[in-house]
Amino acid sequence: MNDTPARLLTLLSLLQTPREWPGSELAARLEVSARTIRRDIERLRVLGYPVEASLGAEGGYRLVAGAAMPPLLLDDEEAVAIAVGLRAGAGHAIEGVEEASVRALAKLEQVLPARLRHRVGALQSATVALTRGDGPSVDPRTLTTMAGAVAGPERLRFAYRARDGAGTRRLVEPYRLVSTGIRWYLVAYDLEREDWRTFRVDRVSEPFATGARFVPRELPMEAAAFVRRGLQGGETYPVEVSFAAPPQELPGWLRESAVAEGEGSRVCFESGDAPEWVAARLALTGVPFTVRGPESLVRSARTLAGRLAAGAGAAAGTGGPEGDGAGRA
Repeated sequence: MNDTPARLLTLLSLLQTPREWPGSELAARLEVSARTIRRDIERLRVLGYPVEASLGAEGGYRLVAGAAMPPLLLDDEEAVAIAVGLRAGAGHAIEGVEEASVRALAKLEQVLPARLRHRVGALQSATVALTRGDGPSVDPRTLTTMAGAVAGPERLRFAYRARDGAGTRRLVEPYRLVSTGIRWYLVAYDLEREDWRTFRVDRVSEPFATGARFVPRELPMEAAAFVRRGLQGGETYPVEVSFAAPPQELPGWLRESAVAEGEGSRVCFESGDAPEWVAARLALTGVPFTVRGPESLVRSARTLAGRLAAGAGAAAGTGGPEGDGAGRA
């Protein structure tokens, strides 16, 4: 075998079998000299594959565990078996392996030949997994599409079914996939609503990456904490805020409940979020505002404004909190 890359791949495939290979047998299999085998073994070592050589007349070789995980070569049966296992782990949010399953499945299915994809799909459709909990199963193709869009990063379109059954079309900038061990959630920035949203993946259909790249926005908290906050629910409270801008200039999540008031606007809505989070979101609008109520939000806005002013003063070398804040209480 004179093609060096092809010979190296064949040699690696043989060495991945859990046995020791005499140098003479490898040479016979690849139809090359023992000297060429020794050179090829050294090439594999340079590439990061830990090949161990044993002493003796034959000089055997075997692949051993190393400090890092090198790329693996899989035959058709092995690839199908791993893909089916990963789909089961990803689609049912098995605690402890779900996120790693999605990442590995996305990498594997990217290079899986069409004939093997068909075999994986046929095998999965003919089997049923019994899983703990009441979490719904998720199509692994939906997860891998989302995972690829997060890694891209690419904007993502999909159809979404709300809790009341109403259907909508969404265009988002995907940020993270989060598993609770029972359900999968997508944390993303909804471009139409101009706000962060959490989507249950089992309610998503027809997802596809648009190919449009974007610069990821910064979520004000960890993705897992964002999902957890949304799941906790709790009582809501009325919020009233005045903005120094007309309704059409406000972000989408405020515009729906805004009414014109003089040259500005007044917004009233119900919130179940912590006052500190609401104050931060209001500040991120970049529009001067005044909180009218409730008192807990007034205090949070006042505290946030003080911190921002103090930080700006320190950065300017003034050491004081002077300056105009975006929000007033």
